[in-house]
Amino acid sequence: MSLSFKLRGALFAALLAITSVFVWNAVAQDDVVHIMSGVVKHVDKGTKTVVIKAADGTEQTFKYTEKTTVEGTKDAGKGVEKGSTDAYLAGKKGAKVSVKYTEKGADKTAVGVKDAVD
Repeated sequence: MSLSFKLRGALFAALLAITSVFVWNAVAQDDVVHIMSGVVKHVDKGTKTVVIKAADGTEQTFKYTEKTTVEGTKDAGKGVEKGSTDAYLAGKKGAKVSVKYTEKGADKTAVGVKDAVD
């Protein structure tokens, strides 16, 4: 075997290993989305958090951001601008909603909130 053939093989193996590492990191960084339904107990616009009480009585606190989407099926559009998470959640206290969220450590961040269908 010639030296250039061995060099090409080693280069190909190294390139494959590097590519595999980048692909694995990209897959590992994807956030898993969870869903929880419950009743809105409290909304804090200052800390941008909402507390949802599930049917089993547990309460979960979720952070929300300007990227959190909202979707109302009942009374949609009544004084709520598209994407106005603060206004949407403030009007939902006591209402049943479903929250799609990601979890990193102890932090749960809502990526979407919508009226729950009974």
